[in-house]
Amino acid sequence: MGNKIHFIDRIRLALAVSIAKSITFLVRSLRLGAASVLPGSLARRIEPRILQLLSQQVKNGIIIIAGTNGKTTTSLLLRSILERRGYSIAHNSTGANLENGLATALIESTNILGALNVDYAILEVDENIVPKVLKPLQPRIILCLNLFRDQLDRYGEVDTISKRWTKVISTLPETTVVIPNADDPTLSHLGQQLDQRVLFFGLNEPEHYLEAIPHAVDSIYCPRCGASLNYQGVYLSHLGDFTCPSCSFSKSKPTLESREWGQILVGLYNKYNTLAAATAAKELGVDEITIRDTIDNFQAAFGRAEELSVDGKRVRILLSKNPVGTNETIRVVTQSNDKTTLLVLNDRTPDGTDVSWIWDVDTEKLVERGGTLVVSGDRVYDMALRLRYSEKTAESKVNLIVEEDLRQAIATALEHTPANETLHILPTYSAMLEVREVLTGRKIL
Repeated sequence: MGNKIHFIDRIRLALAVSIAKSITFLVRSLRLGAASVLPGSLARRIEPRILQLLSQQVKNGIIIIAGTNGKTTTSLLLRSILERRGYSIAHNSTGANLENGLATALIESTNILGALNVDYAILEVDENIVPKVLKPLQPRIILCLNLFRDQLDRYGEVDTISKRWTKVISTLPETTVVIPNADDPTLSHLGQQLDQRVLFFGLNEPEHYLEAIPHAVDSIYCPRCGASLNYQGVYLSHLGDFTCPSCSFSKSKPTLESREWGQILVGLYNKYNTLAAATAAKELGVDEITIRDTIDNFQAAFGRAEELSVDGKRVRILLSKNPVGTNETIRVVTQSNDKTTLLVLNDRTPDGTDVSWIWDVDTEKLVERGGTLVVSGDRVYDMALRLRYSEKTAESKVNLIVEEDLRQAIATALEHTPANETLHILPTYSAMLEVREVLTGRKIL
């Protein structure tokens, strides 16, 4: 800590960290959860500047990963790449991405006095609190993955968030590296406005264009002049290749050629996650062989295309918490030959209490292919109704099973899954944690 921290601040920091570590030990010993939030909450009450005091001790800098979808997978991939090079990493791996979770993650890597000895800290950050944490964290790299509508009861529209991001990022040192998604018009425009060093990631693979722009699209207007963008094609939602017919705005050029890179896991959205992490890793000086080898051997984070074996059958969990993410997981399901799917819809705080977003999901594509659809969760009947409205004819080929009890729903879905097929489970966030607890017998949070 040296003389960066005054004596009285060291005492307060040590007290905050020691209490947080004690709480962590107690919660985990009693098997009450992963203690990913409470320790940081208590520590911040004792020392409100704890994020600043800890982050300034990270040797090579803080890497922030922000966006609506893909944060956990991208951060885990980047962590895996850096660890393969021998670096030590602090990381909020449980997905607790609000201020208390960030504090907890940094505290986890300190000693009892609050001394933090790591090379990098990789912090996935909820898009709504990015403006609050940039100044105390002073990140070296900011990865901006995407902005979609997500939990509108808490966040509001994407243009509001992007304007707040731009305002705060523009105040950071010019040495800060910002890596936005070139295929997202809002983020492409954000990067074009900054004085900091900006790199872009994105796709250049027209063969993966969707047949049409989905109706769950969020941002198809020029962020500079407001005109409707001309899309050569879209990859998912509003992410694609675009130009503005009324001004000079167009898609930024990605740093990496996407065709030259493979991807982690299934789904085109994971190609974006791969390119984001690879772009950041190359900026940090990691050699390409290490990056590619890590990509080839990557294992999924919990709930993110995670695959399990249950009673001799394959189960794949695909987190589905908003229209864009769910449309993409449905694309993964419909591109497979598997005919049994379990959808679990909850409306708790981590999910967002407004579930009207399910009417923006292209569930028709799931229903059209037939097979067995099992639904469960707190809002099981909302999801069942959405699926019924997706049936275009009275002679539907879908076997729709409504089961309020989650354990029974999982058991039923497994019974309907042939031994040579995979059961796909599409849960919202809190539902994903419950599903994993049932399947693995252990809690995540």
